[in-house]
Amino acid sequence: MAVRVLLASDARVYREGLERMLGEIEQIIVVGEATCAEEAAEQVRRVEPDVVLLDMSMEDSFSAARQVAKTSKTSRVVALGMQESETEIIRYAAIGIAGYVTRGGSMSDVVAAIDAVARGEVHCSPKIAGSLFRRIGALSSGRRPSTNPTTGLTTREAQVLRLIQQGLSNKVISRRLGIKPATVKNHVHSILGKFGVHRRAEVVSLVDRSNRGGRIDLSV
Repeated sequence: MAVRVLLASDARVYREGLERMLGEIEQIIVVGEATCAEEAAEQVRRVEPDVVLLDMSMEDSFSAARQVAKTSKTSRVVALGMQESETEIIRYAAIGIAGYVTRGGSMSDVVAAIDAVARGEVHCSPKIAGSLFRRIGALSSGRRPSTNPTTGLTTREAQVLRLIQQGLSNKVISRRLGIKPATVKNHVHSILGKFGVHRRAEVVSLVDRSNRGGRIDLSV
């Protein structure tokens, strides 16, 4: 039987590109599209897909994954464009993400992930598998895993976070760092996801509270 797939992304060109390429594969049928978390959950209820392909650059991707997981016990989620950050991987694994395709992944990787999770397997790169096994090892040995989100920040994300703390806009941050505004936006989305919040003010508040306790160092 063909695998029924739902595409979730707020980028129309991304959805249309995936639909066109997946449409050429006989064993896969695209049964719906969603542009936000609420729409993804509604589509899952309505069309009951086997697999949800979730664009991780979507602003509310974590919320979408969580809502899909709550809505259906049978639909499996594949995270597309996943950063290989251990903190972020653990967050998504905890809510039941079954497949991971990194930003450097190919269309063949996407198809392999769909096929694997549809069979009830977990699909990920060796690096992501290593992160998951380290987490399992820490839990089984009784060690408390690090809960400091900044341990999973890249050097650039730490720089962006410092500038967010100063109240600077994405446009100003892009000029300060010499990068494109779209790149800043991606970094901001990644930072929000790693801290498990939805607004910049929440990140600033968390960092301020942690700094008072001496737990966060952004001097990179």
